[in-house]
Amino acid sequence: MDATTIQKITIWILPVLFAVALHEAAHAWMADKKGDSTARMLGRLTFNPIKHIDPVGTILVPVLMVVLTGFAFGWAKPVPVDARNLRNPKKDMMWVAAAGPVSNFLQALFWALFLNISVMFFDGRSSISLFFLLMPIAGITINVILGVLNLLPIPPLDGGRIMSGLLSPRAAMQFSKIEPYGFFIIIALMLTGILSYIIFPVIAVFLKVLSSISGLDIEVFYRLLNAIQ
Repeated sequence: MDATTIQKITIWILPVLFAVALHEAAHAWMADKKGDSTARMLGRLTFNPIKHIDPVGTILVPVLMVVLTGFAFGWAKPVPVDARNLRNPKKDMMWVAAAGPVSNFLQALFWALFLNISVMFFDGRSSISLFFLLMPIAGITINVILGVLNLLPIPPLDGGRIMSGLLSPRAAMQFSKIEPYGFFIIIALMLTGILSYIIFPVIAVFLKVLSSISGLDIEVFYRLLNAIQ
């Protein structure tokens, strides 16, 4: 592993850890608010990434992706939710599911504001200054992609849970039968390139919205993104 790869891993590690950890913590928080304390009792209602780490999805896969592609992606241990404890299971599960992607979009906003500050104080002679310029780029990227991807209406993604809540009970039951094949559907969409055509236009829209809210310079974002890929 060369120095450049190590630098990329260093840039991506914190944004990825918190992107996936806070995503799951948001599920746990919303479930607790809606009446199910399962996740809280199991210690999952926390911002501590260690409680949410999946050895494969949170560590191995992101490191391999950085080494092979220059880009990091990952996932954490799913938060257990017992729908029977929710006050309104059908409706509340939609809120629990939506909380994860919302947390990612809020994190993307945080990183965008962080980037604006880093640009203001950037010193081209300092490696530390460069690090704090590139890390928020990774933070914006992983959170926008994670948020958009999870909104796809494919179970077991969060979008699939939301879709189930919008369907009639009978239709939701039929729709849930897709779940055992959901992961393979996503892989197939990824390998065929269809996934990119679906999510990249949506990601572009979210970046524009993020830009209007935070003052993020999209051109600067894309130039710096090339530096960490």
